Amino acid sequence: MRLDVVIPTYNRQQSLSRTLGSLQKARVPSGLSVGITVVDNNSSDDTRLVVERWGQELSGVSYVYEKKQGRSFALNAGIQATSGDLIGFIDDDEEVEESWYETVYDAFTSGDVDFIGGPYIPNWEVEPPNWLPRKYCGVIGDIQAGDQIVPFDESYPGILMGGNAVLKRAILKRVGLYMTSVSRKGKKLLAGEDEDMYQRLLKAGAKGLYLPHLRIFHHIPAERLTKSYFRRWCFWRGVSSGVLDRQQPADVRYLFGVPRYLYGAAARGMFSNVASVFSSTDASYRFTNELASWDLAGFFYGKHFYSPEV
Repeated sequence: MRLDVVIPTYNRQQSLSRTLGSLQKARVPSGLSVGITVVDNNSSDDTRLVVERWGQELSGVSYVYEKKQGRSFALNAGIQATSGDLIGFIDDDEEVEESWYETVYDAFTSGDVDFIGGPYIPNWEVEPPNWLPRKYCGVIGDIQAGDQIVPFDESYPGILMGGNAVLKRAILKRVGLYMTSVSRKGKKLLAGEDEDMYQRLLKAGAKGLYLPHLRIFHHIPAERLTKSYFRRWCFWRGVSSGVLDRQQPADVRYLFGVPRYLYGAAARGMFSNVASVFSSTDASYRFTNELASWDLAGFFYGKHFYSPEV
């Protein structure tokens, strides 16, 4: 069995080195061969030199340059540059657990499965603030769905996140490459490519599992622990959802082209925050209420005004 690990990267030479170091420490089981492809998404730092240095210490490391900016472009370049039975995706600000390869191998040799994903354990640069909203933990990549193996299906409380995922190449050939018009580009924190891929996988009848032991440790820098970052992320995530909704509307009630539940969530949040002026409601709850309005604003803009770049 051949696994190709694809790492998209942009101007993160130091954290990329930590990512590659964790892959070096991870145990590779007998029967699994591993290749590592770093896709440089038009970096201006010493990313290429970092990859070349690691290529002397870690076998199977290759470098791919993708000039067109955007995470999906980098992911697709990595898919097209590799040929293994399995394709794994991790990000350049993550470190895998030492048993990561073993978990991958066990999953694809012991059961009928097309894709797997696992938890993101936060590695905090600074102590998280008291206003941090647990409902929006995906903003910073703190994603944990419990300690039990559960199927990825319509009842799963989330999606397959592309920073800790492994898919059979055969299923990717069926569903196609990552969508490029809703992928993060520069300061536009678009975040729809994983959601789109996940929905296509389910529609194709692919079988997926959330594996609690497929763990990565996600570095969360201090600059992401600001309210302004959360507001921007929620707005652009909403834009991504609005763009996707143009192509595949949900089976819900709409008002002015937007699902009515988004209006309801925003209205309840605003009223609750007004009422909390006279109560001792905690900061996390109040900020969660506020972010519902940014979700709504982003979706409305994405559905009616945003012009996707392809």
